[in-house]
Amino acid sequence: MQKLDEPLEGCLLVEGSIFHDERGYFRRLGTAGEAAALGIPEAFRQTAASFNLRKGTVRGLHFQAAPFLEHKVVQCVRGAIFDVMVDLRPDSPTYGKHFGAELSEANGHVLYSRPGFAHGFQALTDDCLVLYQISPDFVAGSAGAVRWNDPDLAIAWPLEAVNVSEKDQQAPFFRQHDRALTASRL
Repeated sequence: MQKLDEPLEGCLLVEGSIFHDERGYFRRLGTAGEAAALGIPEAFRQTAASFNLRKGTVRGLHFQAAPFLEHKVVQCVRGAIFDVMVDLRPDSPTYGKHFGAELSEANGHVLYSRPGFAHGFQALTDDCLVLYQISPDFVAGSAGAVRWNDPDLAIAWPLEAVNVSEKDQQAPFFRQHDRALTASRL
């Protein structure tokens, strides 16, 4: 496992090793030791998948609120996505900033975030499959979202958005979360 970039404090873009032969390839995404050396937890409590029929589909920007903040590893194992992490940690030097990267079956890149990030993505191909490793367990009452097309975040989604859920269309803007976090610190 090799670190490619740390665009936001607490958000890593990494890749594993790939071995090609006449059958195809085997990709080692990383070992527990390699992950630990990069600050990625050794074990995750959830593994999930998201299948996306149409390119342009947008999911997110989702997070879990304290005390159920999530570590998250995201990889695209079929097709390609534009994956985005938004720093929601008020004391972070990159608070309110976002990072986006293409994750694809072809490039094998993996995006990791420490607790306190919102996550979303846009399918760049039809029939793409995204895998997640997440810790801790999901707690429905702590699930939150930031509006995927918030003008203050100015995320440059590569394609016209399609198939955005009603929940994601109605999610609060970042400034609404910012005001709530500021009020909770007073």
